[in-house]
Amino acid sequence: MQNLSAFEIEIARQLIDSLNLEVTPDEIDPNAPLYQEGLGLDSIDLLELSVVLSKRYGIQIKSDDPDITRIFSSLRALAAHHCAGSRRWRKE
Repeated sequence: MQNLSAFEIEIARQLIDSLNLEVTPDEIDPNAPLYQEGLGLDSIDLLELSVVLSKRYGIQIKSDDPDITRIFSSLRALAAHHCAGSRRWRKE
């Protein structure tokens, strides 16, 4: 099993369930690219995942966000973005 945090496992499960991927969370390298190489997602997959995560965590990722490439660079980066955003969102 990869060294995943509990939140990374939760995000991985959301990713797997929403996109009907045939992998388990421990098969996802947390540092591997999500887009194209690595997990092999395309832009439609990322859009769908973004909607699912937005509904679940209340954090929106806009297509014109200057950090979008970094946010979707890996499972670990995506989880870190949502974890940080969740903390900011709860404080408001």
